[in-house]
Amino acid sequence: MAYKASGAGYADVARHFRTLIQDGQLNPGDALPSVQEIREQFDVSAKTVSRALAVLKTEGLATGRGSLGTVVATRSRVASTGAARLERLERTGKTYAAGETSTDHVAMIRSCADPDIAEQLDVELYDEIVIRRRVFRQDGRPTVVALSCIHSRALADVPELSQSGQLKPFWQKTYTERTGREVTRGPERRSARLASADELAALEVEAPATAAVPVLVLHTTFHDENGPIEVWEDVYAPGLWQVSSQ
Repeated sequence: MAYKASGAGYADVARHFRTLIQDGQLNPGDALPSVQEIREQFDVSAKTVSRALAVLKTEGLATGRGSLGTVVATRSRVASTGAARLERLERTGKTYAAGETSTDHVAMIRSCADPDIAEQLDVELYDEIVIRRRVFRQDGRPTVVALSCIHSRALADVPELSQSGQLKPFWQKTYTERTGREVTRGPERRSARLASADELAALEVEAPATAAVPVLVLHTTFHDENGPIEVWEDVYAPGLWQVSSQ
């Protein structure tokens, strides 16, 4: 494999190889270039390379392997954020990270009973919206329950939104092609709350009915020229080793 990149410091070096690993261009057991090769590639010192490799090892992405030098580690339980998924799709055309899949793609039209989602979508409480739900998995294990809450006005241009099953291509791309309206992404917001019984079941978490199980939740709002059009709510499995925004 040809390694081509440029960077000024250890963070640039670490970011480069982190991206290759998370995009599946480097797989568990693959050797990273030697320290000398990385030095020449990035025009940095041996100390800088050592710091970058230490970062990757701390993140669980790489490990030392004797005479082989540094190799990609066996994947830990890592989940990508929604922003990372979109950036990977734009960068590589790949829907999933290495070892990642999604299941249980369900679509429905429901009243919006969540005040926070209603506010983000700029709809009245209990107005009808489109809800699309899927479960992301890493090496077969559920990591994220992902909910897309979509303004009902999008149905006029992309009626496929109401159909269960995975949509290809990404529905926002279809929407832009049909309407000429670009969709932009706002910043992710992180919070925590207690998981619902349905979320715990989807994440295959066994807990007593009376147990309070906290989970990390990420919200991302998307807009077009007419206002908010979609809100992502990603609920992460408790006990994840890492939630990656890269």
